[in-house]
Amino acid sequence: MSGYHHYHHLRCDFPEPGVLRILFSNPGSMNSVTPGQHSELATIFRDIDGDDDVRVVLVAGEGGTFSAGGDFGMIRDVVEDWDARARMVREVRDIVYGVVNCSKPVVAAVDGAAVGAGLSVALLADICIVTPDARILDGHVRLGVAAGDHAVMVWPLLCGMAKAKYHLLTGRTILGAEAERIGLVSLCVPDEELHKTAMEIARELRDGPAWAIGWTKHALNGWLRSAGPHFDLSLAYEILGGFSGPEGPEGLAALLEKRPPKWGST
Repeated sequence: MSGYHHYHHLRCDFPEPGVLRILFSNPGSMNSVTPGQHSELATIFRDIDGDDDVRVVLVAGEGGTFSAGGDFGMIRDVVEDWDARARMVREVRDIVYGVVNCSKPVVAAVDGAAVGAGLSVALLADICIVTPDARILDGHVRLGVAAGDHAVMVWPLLCGMAKAKYHLLTGRTILGAEAERIGLVSLCVPDEELHKTAMEIARELRDGPAWAIGWTKHALNGWLRSAGPHFDLSLAYEILGGFSGPEGPEGLAALLEKRPPKWGST
């Protein structure tokens, strides 16, 4: 069985043969994504794609929450340092296209909060399962930056332009039950059934016809790849625009100081 021990920041294991589990784990910070985890997310799906021992990927969070998104240290680096911004552009692009182009099916099991990079992986997954009270939030505009990452590519296709604009422009949280109702996620199940259901689906995909499943995924994800120019534009607006202008730094300062942001007066 292949090992992923060279991934020092992401927790990876094989709960069953052929099922690679990736766990967001950052105790005490709602599994916020560290710079090391973000960097590893940018490469791991490429490794998985070429690994014959992996038939399906299962992504989850540890301790009752999926992921609260990028940690404040990583965001501060992007605000303050050009090299960090340029690196973030490359890593975000590699994360998004890594999941989209990986030939192995990806299942996400989402409870608690799903924000930022964690949310990107969850909504790009081929099957996303949530609990009724899971909190899905694309918080880019709250931070003062454009909704980059996966959002422009994925949300309009999954739930329609009207709902996508409503949630991405306002930064409102959407609960798991509503996310299923509008088609943003695949399935909503009770809390106690989340991981059991996710593993059952992972087994079904693992034991299915690998080529047929992989090629079906590739064909379906042609819709996502066709949105690539929109994704590239949103990423540029987010990283090179928002974090280089006045609103990104003000949004971060407001979060750190736990106060309302002062838009237009920074």
